[in-house]
Amino acid sequence: MDMVVEAGVIKQHLIDPEICIRCNTCEATCPVNAITHDDNNYVVRADVCNGCMACISPCPTGSIDNWRTMPLVRAYTIEEQLTWEELPAELTPEELEAAGVSGAAAEAAEVPAQTQAQAAASAVEPVFNSAQYGASVPPWSAAHAYTNLFPPKTPTTATVVGNFNCTEAGFDSETHHIVLDFGVVPFPVLEGQSIGIVPPGVDAIGKRHHARQYSVASPRNGERPGYNNVSLTVKRVTEDHEGDPVRGVCSNYVCDLKVGETVQVVGPFGSSFLMPNHPKSHIVMICTGTGSAPMRAMTEWRRRLRKSGKFEGGKLMLFFGARTQQELPYFGPLQSLPKDFIDINFAFSRTAGQPKRYVQDLMRERAADLAALLKDGASHFYVCGLKSMEEGVVLALRDVAKDAGLDWDTVGAQLKREGRLHLETY
Repeated sequence: MDMVVEAGVIKQHLIDPEICIRCNTCEATCPVNAITHDDNNYVVRADVCNGCMACISPCPTGSIDNWRTMPLVRAYTIEEQLTWEELPAELTPEELEAAGVSGAAAEAAEVPAQTQAQAAASAVEPVFNSAQYGASVPPWSAAHAYTNLFPPKTPTTATVVGNFNCTEAGFDSETHHIVLDFGVVPFPVLEGQSIGIVPPGVDAIGKRHHARQYSVASPRNGERPGYNNVSLTVKRVTEDHEGDPVRGVCSNYVCDLKVGETVQVVGPFGSSFLMPNHPKSHIVMICTGTGSAPMRAMTEWRRRLRKSGKFEGGKLMLFFGARTQQELPYFGPLQSLPKDFIDINFAFSRTAGQPKRYVQDLMRERAADLAALLKDGASHFYVCGLKSMEEGVVLALRDVAKDAGLDWDTVGAQLKREGRLHLETY
């Protein structure tokens, strides 16, 4: 590494803008905040990236796994990367030599070593990083996932066969349940996977809109069993995180779709956030808002197995958070599920006259049950929702483990290694 630094050569980490679906997984995962984005591209800061590879496995498209051997003084800037429509070509040996890079130095080029700032930060008390516990491998019994059958350059077409509001009527930022049919085009999906929807038209600078990613809310045999269809849970975006009015381009497009209309679809994506197939495995689902989509898919698949007599008793436990009951998707259908089938816990943070309650509060209240599941090697934990919930949830699991006399570092590492703790936040 010292030789490479002295030679002024780096293996620069880049993101391919042609196949990136702007899902934010890389930025959310990066432990050193080396990744950033604007309305056009996701990019990597060459002077911050330390080549830890934490972002590689979670990326659903593989767009993150790109590298270019570059003279350090000519490393691509953030400003350059934000304008790209495609990745630049590799520099030729002649171009590298002209820049003062020998062939030996180019061959020896590696990812950047830690910067002095990173080394100094690692010498102090480390900040808790919840993302480090998220698994990048699926459970051992998960079915094989097909991915990237239809990349952004060659989307397929699906027909809308259902669209209804699945939150209580009258709520402004309603959430819709959308059903898409692929006809005879093969589009196999598993619980926990996602797809991309390409909204029509162009953005403010005249570029075609990028695909937006949505988790699949239906089980593997379709929203309507035996048909080649999938369902999505899409919230109509009418304000940003600060509460200022904004109209989400794709969410409003999808929520306004009429039965019979067609949409452009890419994907499917995701090969690790998958449910176990072992019938005695326990599944703990922790979600907020539209993060309920993959949880609905898993629950519905288990419900169909139970109905068919193929269910062998694995526990289902759900912690579901929303600001109010009116904003919680699928509240009615969840109420009708048998209590001996699923253990449901609701947390509402904006109910008038009531204290704020979050999913991590409910988890601590159910510490005894969660501790028993943490001790059971057949237990799997899934977290999906806004990024802001992730740390609180993982800290709650850590506290439950500690109070039960378990070493969290050991437990957390084992959950990650065995594909039993999955974090999908945005």
